[in-house]
Amino acid sequence: MLGFADPLPGRPRRVLVAGVSGAGKSTLAHRVAGAIGAEHVELDALFHGPGWRPRDTFVADVGSFAERECWVTEWQYSAVRPLLTERADLLVWLDLPFATVVLPRLAVRTVRRRLRREVLWNGNIEPPLHTVLTDHEHVVRWAVRYRDKYRRRVPPLADTHPHLTVVRLRSQREVDRWVAGPLRAAGPRQG
Repeated sequence: MLGFADPLPGRPRRVLVAGVSGAGKSTLAHRVAGAIGAEHVELDALFHGPGWRPRDTFVADVGSFAERECWVTEWQYSAVRPLLTERADLLVWLDLPFATVVLPRLAVRTVRRRLRREVLWNGNIEPPLHTVLTDHEHVVRWAVRYRDKYRRRVPPLADTHPHLTVVRLRSQREVDRWVAGPLRAAGPRQG
């Protein structure tokens, strides 16, 4: 497993960004896509249909873009995680401090989206704020419940997927230094 200062073994073409909700997966995925000249495919946009219902075409849509030569996306949703892991050549793990970084980010994002009634994927908006207390699947409660799952899932990838380079980033400073350093040094996608 590489750290923020370690050089990448080559130019990444298919990149996954892992981390709990609020860690900054989509933000980093967008930055990585720009750095390597790839498309960022946001999995939440493929998964969530109107009314927050899962889209029937989700797995097929993911399979379709996963066959492309170059892409960046988030490492989430158990139905497609194995497919994406097989196709990816780089996984960037955002292992940021939960209580001091991730949870405050997630809370602020959730409140901002709700108060501004920001339209998310396929016309959805954040539910009323009180649902954090009543909805077991609310994004804030989900993040608290599963905050440590990546510490169990990511380290074994070195053995089960030797083709996959894994980079672990433990702070926003490490994220920024990795993007400006090893990722930039790997260069943009050629061709």
